[in-house]
Amino acid sequence: MDASVKNNVIAVRRSKEDKKVLRKQLKASHTLLKHEGISTAPQPTKSLVVANGGLGNGVSREELSAALNEMGELETLIMHPHKPYAFVTYRSEESARKAHIHLNGKKLQCGENSVTLYLSYVDSVTCEKEESVPLPEGLVLVENFVSLEEEALLLAAIDWSSTNEDVTAQKALKHRRVKHYGFEFRYDNNNVDKDKPLAAGIPQECLPVLEQCVKNKHIDIMPDQLTVNQYESGQGIPPHMDTHSAFEDTILSLSLGAKTVMEFRHPDGRIVAVVLPGRSLLVMKGESRYLWTHGITPRKFDMVPVCDPQSPAHTPDLGTHSNLTLNKRGTRTSFTFRKIRHEPCRCAFPSACDSQVAPSAPSMPSPPSLPCCHADAALLEKEYVHRVYDAIASHFSGTRHSPWPRVCHFLSSLPPGSVLADVGCGNGKYLGVNPEVIAFGCDRSIALVQICTERGFQAFVSDALSVPLRTASCDACISIAVIHHFSTQERRLAAVKELVRLLKPGGRALLYVWAFEQEYNQQRSKYLKDQNKEHPENPSATENTPEDSQDAHEKLSIHSSRHSEDNYRPVENIRDVTDGKLSVHTNRTAFNTQDLLVPWHLKEGKKRVEEKSGEGGKKDKRKEMSKKTSGNTCSAYSLSSIAKLDGNPDPSPGFDSNMSSGSHLDTSDVSKPSPSCNTSQTSSPTLKLESESSPAPVYHRYYHVFQQGELEQLCGQEAGVNVQSSYHDQGNWCVILEKDMGR
Repeated sequence: MDASVKNNVIAVRRSKEDKKVLRKQLKASHTLLKHEGISTAPQPTKSLVVANGGLGNGVSREELSAALNEMGELETLIMHPHKPYAFVTYRSEESARKAHIHLNGKKLQCGENSVTLYLSYVDSVTCEKEESVPLPEGLVLVENFVSLEEEALLLAAIDWSSTNEDVTAQKALKHRRVKHYGFEFRYDNNNVDKDKPLAAGIPQECLPVLEQCVKNKHIDIMPDQLTVNQYESGQGIPPHMDTHSAFEDTILSLSLGAKTVMEFRHPDGRIVAVVLPGRSLLVMKGESRYLWTHGITPRKFDMVPVCDPQSPAHTPDLGTHSNLTLNKRGTRTSFTFRKIRHEPCRCAFPSACDSQVAPSAPSMPSPPSLPCCHADAALLEKEYVHRVYDAIASHFSGTRHSPWPRVCHFLSSLPPGSVLADVGCGNGKYLGVNPEVIAFGCDRSIALVQICTERGFQAFVSDALSVPLRTASCDACISIAVIHHFSTQERRLAAVKELVRLLKPGGRALLYVWAFEQEYNQQRSKYLKDQNKEHPENPSATENTPEDSQDAHEKLSIHSSRHSEDNYRPVENIRDVTDGKLSVHTNRTAFNTQDLLVPWHLKEGKKRVEEKSGEGGKKDKRKEMSKKTSGNTCSAYSLSSIAKLDGNPDPSPGFDSNMSSGSHLDTSDVSKPSPSCNTSQTSSPTLKLESESSPAPVYHRYYHVFQQGELEQLCGQEAGVNVQSSYHDQGNWCVILEKDMGR
């Protein structure tokens, strides 16, 4: 065996304890394979499935193939996106036998991490075809546009040591650093001050590149504004659209340094991921510039197509999903050239154009009424829950990082091999907490489920009242911050019944709902405490985060279910809903009614104006979790082929509002909602901010906040279940219930 591979593949001495662990690992691997619908073969064949050897484990094609090739000549190596396994077919059965003997239970070193490989024979390997996805109309990628010498010259022209903002308006943003030349892109109004040019024009070193662009007809006129962004590994920029009124049609983006992946999103949901090699030029015109958003997901690795260097740049072998590998990001510097616009934009896309869309009236539309029947309840939830989460999914997901300690404790207590359903999984915060269970999630929001799948989790779209799973198929269920979104007692009870239906006899479920009592046992929840940390003179200016701010060091108040249920009485000072209308809650304040609308601010406007990228001219936020790929070239490929492989991945959330301690919600990354989140499409749940400095929409979500004992009483109405425990956890009421063995 080659010395480098010997260092990569490390034999494991198996003591008695090691063998026991190995048996458990093999059993878990086989369970996973069965769950994936993969049948292993008892007799040797030329094909094997390599458990733990997938892109989803952070194993690159190069690392795996190096180990596999030592056993014999490979015929095919198939690595599906997001999956923790791979398929290999050898030229001979003898080579497959050799791999099965020598690589089973071996450790493969993958960068700083290692994985243990388990190989099983399979009868055959199939590879599904993927339809080609064309580039957005008007988008052109020119590879090797500048030489290595020109690249070095351009990078040297940018002096990052200079901090004279009057010259280049240099900024150190959260996810990158940026310099402006010619004109400064202002993050407070998402535009440029056209009457105040910067002292530093476009550097002379850039002029030959721009002249070549004009000569090649990539652009008609010379740009007069340049924004230079520098991204380190793990950094990115949320999806955005360059402000129409600020810049003319064509936008040029020159990528220098490391390769990255940029995602383009159409309002109809289409996503095209484009690989941007170093020294390539991206030209955005027409529809791709005016209608599609573009962004770069913050992560340290990209899933990219494997390109044949002998093939033309835009015709790699991408007949299947499987021809992918991992690309570790490095430092990338982008030069974005634009021409300042001096007249209103008259593009052919008025719905996305800030010059052509009339400003909305600041007055708040009349809030909806409490539902009086099932049909009204379903409509209210559609407008003020489902549509809102689809509209705010990316921003919402970006604020959900740390799993709540008490939920983690419940998940960690599940035996290996348990089947777990997260009903209302959101972006999947809890699906990866316990890797020894078979976890899958469902959510009513297509956008949030998409984020789950992009993270490599098993998730599907489903209503929590009707989950398409067999009765008694789950060992455990969790419902974190979901049931309080149902607008009638009957629908909340139906949600509990559905959870119980999914449980096997003896199975347990954990439920969290937002509490009316945000002060309990003389302790205020962090939700109320944060009121004084930000905007003490104006609590409503702070972003609302229901059920948020879990602190691992906070004391949890635990009490018996019977005590809580027996003491459930309506709180006397709760205000009745006025004229049947739902009230809009003031963020970070105590509740005075149980049924209410809670604002979600996409931007706070006054105190924390987020930075906006020059490479697209939109605002930066904490993290954008979306990503995808599409397959007909090295440059464009479908969404299903990309996964988040950040070196420090966040375990993911649901319809909860968790933020790490001390953090605050970030503002929107766009100056106006992108067409996919156009306020006209979510007019009912979207209310406008009154301040001119905060033009982005405020979305309103319906909540029923639970009084003490109300959740236990609700669960007690379902026969055949026992409430094992209940407690108050940072502004939430929580119960653990168990299904009777006789059911």
